[in-house]
Amino acid sequence: MSLGAGRYLAAGERPPEVVTSVHELTTADGATVRGVLAVPPGARTVVCLTHPRQDVTHHPLVPLLLQAGAAVWTQHTRSVNNDLTLVHEQALLDVAAGQEFLRGRGFASIVLLGHSGGGTLFAFYLEQAALPPGARIAATPGGRPTKLADARMPLADGVVFLAPHPGQGKLLLSCIDPSVADEADPLSVVPELNAYDPANGFAEPPRSSAYSAEFLTRYRAAQRDRVARIDAVAREHLARAAEARSAFKASGSAPDRRRSLAPKIITVFRTDADPRTVDLALDPSERPYGSLFGKRPDLINYGQVGFGRLTTPEAWLSTWSGLSSNAVFVRCAPGVTTPTLFVELTGDQAAFPADARRMIDALGADDLTTATVRGLHFGGAIAEGEPTGNELAAAEIVTWLGKRFELA
Repeated sequence: MSLGAGRYLAAGERPPEVVTSVHELTTADGATVRGVLAVPPGARTVVCLTHPRQDVTHHPLVPLLLQAGAAVWTQHTRSVNNDLTLVHEQALLDVAAGQEFLRGRGFASIVLLGHSGGGTLFAFYLEQAALPPGARIAATPGGRPTKLADARMPLADGVVFLAPHPGQGKLLLSCIDPSVADEADPLSVVPELNAYDPANGFAEPPRSSAYSAEFLTRYRAAQRDRVARIDAVAREHLARAAEARSAFKASGSAPDRRRSLAPKIITVFRTDADPRTVDLALDPSERPYGSLFGKRPDLINYGQVGFGRLTTPEAWLSTWSGLSSNAVFVRCAPGVTTPTLFVELTGDQAAFPADARRMIDALGADDLTTATVRGLHFGGAIAEGEPTGNELAAAEIVTWLGKRFELA
């Protein structure tokens, strides 16, 4: 349903002739999602931006793509700006609703553009969309039916991955702090696993730390162990909820119903502890010291900000567990066979060079183009006065689009 249309005149960011409209869509499982369609005159190709958790309506690439003659569709998922209940299999149904809508608008070509977590979301979507409906994932990692087999999931004509990270779960697996001794105590520490202890190689910022190979091996194994423990807690919560639902079905009693409805929220403390953010000799690149969240991960790690801080058991297993989630770029990439552009940013603090190589190597597209531009993960400039990473990436994207698709 269109909620409105008109000329977009905000601060000159888009040419005045671009027509925009806001649309409310219903997904195959009955959820409501919204998107904004911006169309310059004569546009035959539409580029789609979506992120599983974030609002991309005002993504910096939007005006650059419009100026190049492409229409742009920016869409929310049902979990935008609140990922407490983010289930990636449901987000695929959100993407599918947008693709169905755009096919009905008569565009000659539809191209997906996944930035950061949007990259894995679109890789997951393309992998599942290419399968026969009966071969698609039938249940979430938490056991909920996905309804993917019942959904129309149109394939896109091309896809651009801009600074994609390995997946929300794999990202968290790399930065979760394994030195948490007690999940109920954010200050509890196992000293020999503390990446922010000088005894283990940490240096006072902004000096780069220096961790031994032996410490890193123990550290990475302990990260997996912590995620596995949280997985077990999540599955226990889900099993108890399932038991309560069964009891209510048999008894019809209000107490059983209350037990089945009572939410179980998992709190995950300290998730900004990837050694690569403070030891710049690990998988070296042009990245600055610090994490996506700031220049002092040794302090930020103890604050409220962080990946997967609050989540339902279902969302933890589907999105944030690096051991259980299906939304893993390398897992999905062989199923991505549409023409593909992969753009790496040299100062990325979420996808490091080795990550990018693994992701590129896994892609299944015969028409595969790669590019590397100087910039930070979210497209900022590495140094003052330089072009932004978004500007440099846009030039690569527009050139790639122009060789394959019609631009106005």
